Amino acid sequence: MTLQGLIVFLVVGLIAGFLAGRILKGSGFGVLGNIIIGVIGALVGGVLFHLLQIPAQGLIGEIVVATVGAIVLIFLLSFVGGGKGRR
Repeated sequence: MTLQGLIVFLVVGLIAGFLAGRILKGSGFGVLGNIIIGVIGALVGGVLFHLLQIPAQGLIGEIVVATVGAIVLIFLLSFVGGGKGRR
């Protein structure tokens, strides 16, 4: 991966993490949190879109895939972490 490719990947992750945070909780997770959520979301979204055979092309397609993956990731993590402290 080139430096330019890495920068684009991180920017897409930042945008996707921010969008997922805004959609699910009304705010983002901070720059680093958005990047982490977005990058992992890109991987999750890539797998989901591949399994469902949904094509996504271009920069906008990458952002959509990463955002959907980040939303799924946050949703799943809310189930894992949501039960803490309950009796």
